[in-house]
Amino acid sequence: VQLVESGGGFVQTGDSLRLSCAFAGGTFSIHATGWYRQAPGKERELVATITSRGSTSYADSVKGRFTISRDNAKKMVNLQMSSLKPEDTAVYYCNAHAEVGIVTSDYWGQGTQVTVSS
Repeated sequence: VQLVESGGGFVQTGDSLRLSCAFAGGTFSIHATGWYRQAPGKERELVATITSRGSTSYADSVKGRFTISRDNAKKMVNLQMSSLKPEDTAVYYCNAHAEVGIVTSDYWGQGTQVTVSS
């Protein structure tokens, strides 16, 4: 399973960005999927997740500002980010808990940089 992220960039405080992650690579089933981020010198942290049934969860730091969604037909997951703050600056990674055949594993994208200037 390949995860390809897009949509990162450089923005100002208060701006919005939309990250997208496309799943490719044959026959598979995506269970939960989500976004993580890693700022310089910090550990990777969970940002938001969404299950196959559409249940969502968010880190407290992004609640009310970020919205995760998935399009199962297009095999994509998106993260709409608004009211961005400098502390949102990080590399954002797409994650998928996917089943290929009888094996379920975690897969990661290559990461996309989000930089928020004050």
